[in-house]
Amino acid sequence: MKRILPFIPIVVIVGLGFLFAGYGLHHDPQVQPAALLGKQVPAISLPPIAGGQAQSIRSTVKGPVLVNVFASWCAPCIQEAPQLMQLKNTGIPVIGVAYKDVPGDTLAFLDKRGNPFKAILVDRRGDAGVEFGISGVPETFLVDGDGKIIAKYTGAMSDVDAANVAKRFRSLR
Repeated sequence: MKRILPFIPIVVIVGLGFLFAGYGLHHDPQVQPAALLGKQVPAISLPPIAGGQAQSIRSTVKGPVLVNVFASWCAPCIQEAPQLMQLKNTGIPVIGVAYKDVPGDTLAFLDKRGNPFKAILVDRRGDAGVEFGISGVPETFLVDGDGKIIAKYTGAMSDVDAANVAKRFRSLR
């Protein structure tokens, strides 16, 4: 028994290695759950960052718009800030949902990085994140004029993503 005992951790590590390798080889990392594509924006109400009465995300969405779920503590959100500012500067309205964030931290983040948002709603508990089915921040949803989600971007938006959003947005007008 004493001869076998030192090899148990090695056997466990090798077994876990095979398990993870098998998963990695059969899992497509580009697959992004998009359960809400083709469906209406969730009917959840959140307070605006400036305070006041909670408002429905649906009522905030007027015409084609981007809904960006972000947080001040999110490193990829820092990466995509220039792309969101670029979209704002081309006339694309962006609604921000501050996910599990402190409003003061959110405002400091936007003061430092620029504020691309037409409106900012606060999701302190993560309720909107659940309703939108997000897997993390940032996630961005392209919503048509009827309030239907037509595209989802997971992770930091790249220059290519921003160009695709601008092109799709123009076709919605």
